[in-house]
Amino acid sequence: MGILFVLVPLSLVLVGLAVGIFVWMARSGQFDDLDNPRHRLPDDEDAPPPAGARRRG
Repeated sequence: MGILFVLVPLSLVLVGLAVGIFVWMARSGQFDDLDNPRHRLPDDEDAPPPAGARRRG
């Protein structure tokens, strides 16, 4: 029974910390644009190869 007096406050502190980090990240703009990153990947294929890259074949 005594362990509950340690685990309950500890879990509340951890949940509060997780919520605080989430709010901080949301205010800093971490979750603003969820669509563009998946569209940037195909655009990378059109980029010219680096100067030192060799062609296969």
